[in-house]
Amino acid sequence: MSQSDTTADNSLSNIEEAHFHVPLVYDFLNNTINAAHKPRILLLYGSLRERSFSRLVVEESARLLTAMGAEPRIFNPQDLPQPDTYDETHPKVKELRELMIWSEGQVWCSPERHGAMTGILKSQIDWVPLNLGGVRPTQGKTLAVMEVSGGSQSFNAVNQMRVLGRWMRMLTIPNQSSVAKAFLEFEDDGRMKPSAYYNRIVDVLEELVKFTLLTRDHKEYLVDRYSERVESAEQVSQRVNQRSL
Repeated sequence: MSQSDTTADNSLSNIEEAHFHVPLVYDFLNNTINAAHKPRILLLYGSLRERSFSRLVVEESARLLTAMGAEPRIFNPQDLPQPDTYDETHPKVKELRELMIWSEGQVWCSPERHGAMTGILKSQIDWVPLNLGGVRPTQGKTLAVMEVSGGSQSFNAVNQMRVLGRWMRMLTIPNQSSVAKAFLEFEDDGRMKPSAYYNRIVDVLEELVKFTLLTRDHKEYLVDRYSERVESAEQVSQRVNQRSL
């Protein structure tokens, strides 16, 4: 067989045809009931300081999201234990997991500390397993990432959170926000001053709401995977074979 014959071979002998789907716009749009409720957005922040700039960004974001027609809820990480020090019955862990399931989109905002997101932000995500009673609490939900810095503008924390969001199987939007010298960007009452940083936050939240509206009713279709369909089929086959023994 010549090289050209080899490259022209389009057979897919490894594929289980019953579980192989060709993505179609028709499947994406067909038989969908558009949710009537407001987009549900969970906001997480990564600092416990009394004047936490990541919390102030999240609070400002919640006001903007409300004005954009969304329903925001902010999780307060105060008293959330470190992962593995308690079990899932801890009240703060239960609260966080319930909010994760409730949400259709999320905003994560962390200070950049030692060139990375804070352990406080990471601990909140570490309390949420990929599987929770057969449900993936974050899979297919939209995500916007933001960070605040004490010095010049940086993107280390948002880059890390993008990796984390991907690992949690979330749809992270293209836009992001990084507020440099955050201590200069807020009034004494905690409200954010007008600036290019503020405008960028508005951009990010507007994009988040748009992506959430576009995807929330199609989440199961968007994250449906061939490998998991095949695995499920194998599990069913194993159960059937066990019964016949």
